[in-house]
Amino acid sequence: MYKPEKHHFEKFEKKVWLASPTMYPESMKYAMEAYETNWMSTVGENINELEKIAAKKAEVNYAVALSNCTAALHLCIKDAGEKLYGRPAISHGALEGKRVFCSDMTFDATLNPVVYEGGIPVFIDTDRETWNMDPQALEKAFEMYPEVKLVVAAHLYGFPAKVDEIRKICDKYGALFVEDAAESMGATYNGKQTGSFGDYSAISYNGNKMITGSSGGCLLTNDLEVANKVRKWSTQARENAAWYQHEEVGYNYRMSNVIAGIVREQYNHLEDHISRKKKIYERYKEGFKNLPVTMNPYDERKSAPNYWLSALLIDDGAMCQQLRSETEALYIPEQGKTCPTEILKAISSINAEGRPIWKPMHMQPMYRMHEFVTTEGSGRAKTNAYIAGSVKNVGADIFQRGVCLPSDIKMTIEEQDKVIEVIQACFE
Repeated sequence: MYKPEKHHFEKFEKKVWLASPTMYPESMKYAMEAYETNWMSTVGENINELEKIAAKKAEVNYAVALSNCTAALHLCIKDAGEKLYGRPAISHGALEGKRVFCSDMTFDATLNPVVYEGGIPVFIDTDRETWNMDPQALEKAFEMYPEVKLVVAAHLYGFPAKVDEIRKICDKYGALFVEDAAESMGATYNGKQTGSFGDYSAISYNGNKMITGSSGGCLLTNDLEVANKVRKWSTQARENAAWYQHEEVGYNYRMSNVIAGIVREQYNHLEDHISRKKKIYERYKEGFKNLPVTMNPYDERKSAPNYWLSALLIDDGAMCQQLRSETEALYIPEQGKTCPTEILKAISSINAEGRPIWKPMHMQPMYRMHEFVTTEGSGRAKTNAYIAGSVKNVGADIFQRGVCLPSDIKMTIEEQDKVIEVIQACFE
């Protein structure tokens, strides 16, 4: 078991982060042009050029630059809802009272926009081979609720879902597909960019993502009408009139021309960042080859991740006892075994940052009474489902045994070696 007083691991003087912005002197070039030419607004050349670059990289026809990825997802969901069910009354959302199939193991930003628009998330369990939405569970969900017409799925930690299977199932049941590619920019599946599979897709430029402008995101689409509608909505839905005329609800979601300038230049570094993230993943995999753990899984024949976050999963037989409340965690140390809580404590002791795997949405307090569909069927989502063994619950199992590791591309090989050494000590 991990004993810092025994191993005497020294702290890093400078914190090793999970993932942080990586900036370059030239990253401010276009932002400074916006400043010097006084285009300090939500219009300008940087936005126009960024949209062209983002669309080309994602292999779609159009990109709309927005204030963040959540805004992009919201407008994806809003347009999908209106296309499916018509424009709602001002006091209602486009999905009012409609079920929507959503990834279960993801950040809540993936499905918050569903709730914004009045939809009811139904959570689809996780595929053990990818840690993403399970196509078999999705098929089961459609068998139970064939009236559902919208699916929202994410690519966890930059490792693609079985997105071709998900797309095929959506087409089979006549459902629209919203692809949350916030974490997977630059990743491909069957040689095709993530973000290009959905009827609508969204990418992120948040500070911890593959490239950044400090914030920002893009909605991706092949439909010019959708792109134009989203641009209108994102600028308060102002009508084409000399005065301020409004016929529907709008939003202040447009990206700043300054931020667009930073992101525009950062695209020059995307492939290098992916290469460096991959090396971090491979060093962890080599460093842990004699430990009872596995790394984020993916199909090497089809999937080319961007390796945004490296994560490990402790073998079930190598887990010591661990218990989590809503906000705290306890564990009982055991020789030769460990758990995420102990590993995170050990990493923190040397001034490095790790995190638990995303807590599945069906285990979150606000969603526990929502429906949760596995390959075996459905039930109301309950925290104790995994513990009681009453439901095959892959996401809860991965959450119980998984850890996100320091994956910052500025981390040195020596720093990563020490993180590996500390984790190895947890199993002694």
